[in-house]
Amino acid sequence: MSRDPRTIVSVHAHPDDEASKGAATIAKYAQLGVRAVLVTATGGEEGEYLNPAFKERDPGELPELRMKELARSAEIIGYEQVELLGFRDSGMPGSEANGHVNCFGAVSLETAVRPLVAILRRERPQVMISYGERQDGYPHPDHLRVYEVAKVARDWAGDPDFAPELGPAHRVAKWYWSLWVRARFEALGKAIAAKGIELPFRMTERAGDDDLVTTRIDVRETIGVGPRALLAHETQVDPNSPFWFALSPEELADVYPYEEYHLVGAPEGYSEQDLFAGLEGD
Repeated sequence: MSRDPRTIVSVHAHPDDEASKGAATIAKYAQLGVRAVLVTATGGEEGEYLNPAFKERDPGELPELRMKELARSAEIIGYEQVELLGFRDSGMPGSEANGHVNCFGAVSLETAVRPLVAILRRERPQVMISYGERQDGYPHPDHLRVYEVAKVARDWAGDPDFAPELGPAHRVAKWYWSLWVRARFEALGKAIAAKGIELPFRMTERAGDDDLVTTRIDVRETIGVGPRALLAHETQVDPNSPFWFALSPEELADVYPYEEYHLVGAPEGYSEQDLFAGLEGD
């Protein structure tokens, strides 16, 4: 049996972002034989122990623990490989961490882009997923930088004149943005509220990217992967959280069994149900 030649590279800011954004989509394609590569920009050093069970642990242990959690989460989702860009967590806007010499948001654009160019040229994906240009609802410096770096890396990876020492040029055919879709949140929120659970204020006030949707992936068969991967980040989430784990996989599939994306450069009115639609051999 020949190996599936398709590859997805998914770019995230911190450990645990891969669990809360698009995990079911990656799991679906991984089960179909698509090679999935996770790129994580930072080590999440500015995180805190958010699980009460870790309240007595030394804060200095957190970076090492987060790397172990990232590896477990990636395995659960189905990533074949995890790549670290090697930058430091920039912290929230206005925090002291913003000025760290190696934080992702402060290093030069070329410094941030080069390692991703090397990964794209080596892995040669047809599809790349990152965050999008519109991030008013959560303007974390590292999330903003993921968009900037993905945009430039796609162009520079395909330019044979840029850094030939990083490998032969490769053009990523399709670049997607993961989206915060209001329709999805409202459907899930209604189901959660019906159980008497109060929704986080920040989420209830957040505007949606519904107008950007070009691509809707049916993930009903893998929708439980995200919560399981999130639980692997045990320092970052309370397993008794009434919000994150309020709905079972079966309930999630009944309420809203989709994950949505924006295909960069798609014509107005474009719609698809497969990240590899339109590519040779799809």
